[in-house]
Amino acid sequence: METKKFQIVNAQSNIDWTGRKVTGAHNGTIGIKEGTLVVTDGKLASGKVIIDTTSIKILDVTDPATNAQFAGHLASDDFFSIDKFPEATLDITSVSGNRVEGNLTIKGITHPVSFDAAINTNGETLTASGKIVIDRTKYDIKFRSGNFFKDLGDTLIYNDFDLEVTITAKAA
Repeated sequence: METKKFQIVNAQSNIDWTGRKVTGAHNGTIGIKEGTLVVTDGKLASGKVIIDTTSIKILDVTDPATNAQFAGHLASDDFFSIDKFPEATLDITSVSGNRVEGNLTIKGITHPVSFDAAINTNGETLTASGKIVIDRTKYDIKFRSGNFFKDLGDTLIYNDFDLEVTITAKAA
């Protein structure tokens, strides 16, 4: 049984996020601080990805003042509380075929996640991409959620948000 560790290459890895509301959607990026993936016999077996919540950016709001206000709101306790929780983590616990299982921690709250990913190992390089759908309310992100607030009308923000993760890692 051959086991090999891969270090995530930050400059070649990214997370794109999309959050939806009644009147549309917003999207942006969030950076990966660091991470290690473990491959056994040529297949991804486990790993840990540390997400830098302080790096969250909004791409669809082009007005600088509005963008800064929105970014500040995402950083606040209404959303990611980045002063208290500058990192989120994904601990990959098992992989079966293309199905990845693990634990996602946001704001110090951990829940199991599972998602499909395209995973390729080619010698000294590993690439992986997948989409994780997250119910934000499980992580105490309740702002304008219909589960917790009534009569929101068109200000409602849907509970699920998407993370499109693309990773490149090199053998350590």
